[in-house]
Amino acid sequence: MSFTPRGIIPAMVTPFDRQGKVSKDGLRGLVDYLMEGGVHGLFPVGSQGEFYALEREEKKKIIEIVLEQAKGKVPIYAGTGAITTREVIALTKMAEDIGVDAVSVITPFYISPTQDELYEHYLAIAKSTNLPILLYNNPGRTGVNLSADLVVRLSKVDNIVGIKDSSGDMTLTAEYIRRTSNDFSLLAGRDTLIYGTLSYGGKGAIAATANVAPKLVVEICEAYMRGAIERAKKAQANLAPLRLAFSLGSFPVVIKDALELIGIKVGTTRTPVKSLNKDKQEMLRNVLREMKLL
Repeated sequence: MSFTPRGIIPAMVTPFDRQGKVSKDGLRGLVDYLMEGGVHGLFPVGSQGEFYALEREEKKKIIEIVLEQAKGKVPIYAGTGAITTREVIALTKMAEDIGVDAVSVITPFYISPTQDELYEHYLAIAKSTNLPILLYNNPGRTGVNLSADLVVRLSKVDNIVGIKDSSGDMTLTAEYIRRTSNDFSLLAGRDTLIYGTLSYGGKGAIAATANVAPKLVVEICEAYMRGAIERAKKAQANLAPLRLAFSLGSFPVVIKDALELIGIKVGTTRTPVKSLNKDKQEMLRNVLREMKLL
């Protein structure tokens, strides 16, 4: 398959209105903001988009709005992860029918499949669709890790085209890259490691911080690709405080609070996760000031 995931792809938040419903206007505004920032793709209904808190019809609505607002200018990667193979296949079919360019499938969570069971899981999903599939490894959230051996096996499946690696383990990242072919894309999922991933041979990042600072995150990748190494390193260093600020609150609220602080209306997260208290809000505000986003 010729589709190659690359560049900076924001892991989009899902805007909610005051009644807690998906905000169509907020979503359209966010798409416009990100595309004005020069991003290379959009990734709705992933972890940062609170996929775990969304009903299927809400996911459908979100994907449709993002596709419509993007107007074909960048590829759309829909998150279709779920615990069971059956549910992932159903969500992937829905995304394919809507017209996305690719899907990203996080490992199952709560359960702990073996590596062979994970192979069969992803193989069944791949056989069920004509879409390109991006594996998604995030053991810190799911408790399930995709080994290098397994990723090598899966990389030989025609429409499994890459992996988002949020493990934070650069040795594992390097092994994914070293042991797969050049047409298999490795995208960073840990925003502090975008530069490091690119230097190992990665092709970009799916980045939560790109919701807030798309131009800065894009600069890391584009500067690196044009050989401006010191500029890329500086952009990565400038981004780090925002990613490190994730520790101020429960995932994934910090990015939503940051967007609200810079004037982009996305609401807050669905409970039980809540917005930061006043002290933490001020700490986040200081981070944004230092980054010249406020």
